[in-house]
Amino acid sequence: MDIQKGEVLTGKVTGITKFGAFVQLAPGKSGLVYISEIANTFVSNVADFLQVGQEVRVKVVSIDEQGRINLSIKQAQPRPETPKTPRPSSRPPVSARQPEHYAAVQTEGPVDLDFEDKLKRFMKDSESKISDAMRKTERGSSKRRR
Repeated sequence: MDIQKGEVLTGKVTGITKFGAFVQLAPGKSGLVYISEIANTFVSNVADFLQVGQEVRVKVVSIDEQGRINLSIKQAQPRPETPKTPRPSSRPPVSARQPEHYAAVQTEGPVDLDFEDKLKRFMKDSESKISDAMRKTERGSSKRRR
């Protein structure tokens, strides 16, 4: 039996390891299904999903130069449909979207600042933080040179 990349075949699980499961496709032909290719959900234990002797549908993902066959159970199945949730027609108010700590920072100081005053405050804070970071970097680099 000639096995080609992209084929969907039925095989029998012959062995289970912590990293995947071996599947016999034909006499003398077997491949490996890695743990990440077993199911569309997180798989921590292969034995929770497969048992030795179980028949499974697999897709041939790749065949390397040494003849090793990589298989996928996940790709052999039709994709599960994700439920479409309707988007809200309007976004919640800004205060509802912001984390609590952000709202607390915003209310410090005078509340009646206009845009330009807020921008000046932001620029001043940014410059202060950048200069602090530069000083720390300069101190650290001079210590390393000695």
